[in-house]
Amino acid sequence: MTGKTLRLLATTFLIGAGALPLQAETHAGAYLAARSATFSSDYATAAKYYTQLLARNPGEAFLLENLVLSNMALGQIDKAIAPARLLDQQEVNSQIGNMVLIAALIDDGNYAGLIERLEADLGIGPLVDGLMQAWAHLGNGSVSKATAAFDAVAVERGLQGFALYHKALALASVGDFEGAENIFGGETANTVQLSRRAVIAHIQILSQLERNEDAITVLDTLFGRDLDPELRAMRQLLEAGDTVPFALVSSPRDGMAEVLYSIANALQDEASPDYTLLYTRTAQYLQPDHIDALLLTAELLEQVEQYDLATEVYRSVPAGHHSFHAAEMGRAEALRAGGKVEAAVEVLTQLSRTHGDLPIVHTSLGDILRQQERYKEAASAYDKALALFDTPDQSQWFSYYARGICHERLDEWDNAEADFRQALDLNPDQPQVLNYLGYSLVEKRIKLDEALGMIERAVEARPNSGYIVDSLGWVLYRLGRFDDAVTHMERATELMPVDPVVNDHLGDVYWAVGRETEARFQWRRALSFITDETSEEANPERIRAKLERGLDVVLAEEGAPAIQVANEQ
Repeated sequence: MTGKTLRLLATTFLIGAGALPLQAETHAGAYLAARSATFSSDYATAAKYYTQLLARNPGEAFLLENLVLSNMALGQIDKAIAPARLLDQQEVNSQIGNMVLIAALIDDGNYAGLIERLEADLGIGPLVDGLMQAWAHLGNGSVSKATAAFDAVAVERGLQGFALYHKALALASVGDFEGAENIFGGETANTVQLSRRAVIAHIQILSQLERNEDAITVLDTLFGRDLDPELRAMRQLLEAGDTVPFALVSSPRDGMAEVLYSIANALQDEASPDYTLLYTRTAQYLQPDHIDALLLTAELLEQVEQYDLATEVYRSVPAGHHSFHAAEMGRAEALRAGGKVEAAVEVLTQLSRTHGDLPIVHTSLGDILRQQERYKEAASAYDKALALFDTPDQSQWFSYYARGICHERLDEWDNAEADFRQALDLNPDQPQVLNYLGYSLVEKRIKLDEALGMIERAVEARPNSGYIVDSLGWVLYRLGRFDDAVTHMERATELMPVDPVVNDHLGDVYWAVGRETEARFQWRRALSFITDETSEEANPERIRAKLERGLDVVLAEEGAPAIQVANEQ
């Protein structure tokens, strides 16, 4: 699907961006509260106020449409049906109202009514309606009309991949695995929408055709050998010679849920989360066990900062499901983002006991512990993650890097340096590692020439990273190349104008080149930006001492080397 096609599909309906409806003017307080809640994605509050307003203004289309939206976003499709029908009775061709009424028709199994509605242009949009109509024909028992409808969608520009994917699923759902494989493995193989679910469907279809070896080849080629629980279980079945069931879509209803999920998945980078959420919520309504739709719903709720709702969705994944670990990691992140850090740690701790064979579980636990400055516990979690690998693998670089940070903060420099260098062995040009190791060497005043080379490579990779540019200026300062340092430090403050450490560093560099007034100005700026979280790295007492007595005196009091210009300058 092309970017232009997605943008057409994702035209955001900012309902009620204009003036108040006439009847709502007398209830401006409730109206403004409802609109504020809508724009802040507080769907429950929005639904409450729109319901109150409708009690005073029955039939007001503007309020009805917003109530439909709020209930859909909450996943309460049943509550959205009544206001959607009122819109329909008023002949308001509302996209979101139509989505709800289409879901209701599918829920009733009324495929003839759905086809009639779509042919009357009372659908979600031309890009979705064609696929829905094809599945509806299948629901009505006509495979030939369904395939013809899929083929009609396929000729539309940018839609061929989607149409072929759904046509293959439809054929497989009625037992025509040969026809489905002709789409996935034939001349159109490079045209079919390629996604994780598409690959899984192809593997299941090959297994149904007793082609397990070919299925293993597809799995290994596209997913490698480091598999998650779902793919690992599938591979084990294939290796044992068992037939993997075709389970992705088992009915036209499932197919229509897959249409909505497919569109939502494609819209993630093109549309607002609130808009995409309507597709995933409706997909969930049609197929409650569509775990991928559920996980995407939770991610979208996180994006709009509805962390409690996201946590609730993540919790609904059954403990025995292959994606349970992914849901629990998502739940932990939603809890952390919502300020419930200890609860997040507990979720990941429990997960490390039930899914301890997955490195990513231990890495996730290590990450949240490290963020809480519980470095010893975090290092232990990274130890467990790394111990699960038999041989070095590039994917391990982050665990070594993160564990190195923990060792560095615990003043275990030898262990930290070893981890950083192991991370670089696995990923030689990784700018974060190059910068962290290089900066640490600078702070320890050792191996400065090597540190300079590392940080220069990091800057080349990330020229707009204020932290990395600051590191380059700081290593040049440590090397006594003060004039060179000024240029990079000034650039760092442009990139990070309110960072206290960067402003403090620029002050030191200015002092070193004799620009003492500007140095004091930068130190005062640094002091004004210091918070409790940054006071450890930007020491306010030391900055005040520099303001009172000058950098030279402070260095002498600390027993540090005096400022000395490099020979080449």
